[in-house]
Amino acid sequence: MNVDRAVLFFAGLVVLAGLVLAQLYSPWWLLLSAFAGLNMIQASVTGFCPAAIVFRKLGIKPGNAFN
Repeated sequence: MNVDRAVLFFAGLVVLAGLVLAQLYSPWWLLLSAFAGLNMIQASVTGFCPAAIVFRKLGIKPGNAFN
């Protein structure tokens, strides 16, 4: 797995977690999914992704999108 795939996997988990938590506990958890979506848009425009930096520091091999 490279950084690009790890970021996409993590973003998907965050979105799904927000939806499940909103269904089970409070609609305020939808803000977590909104944050993940906004972060994906921001990363696609600027190329800066905090999750990619963390994954890179954890030793996951680099991909093409987040250099």
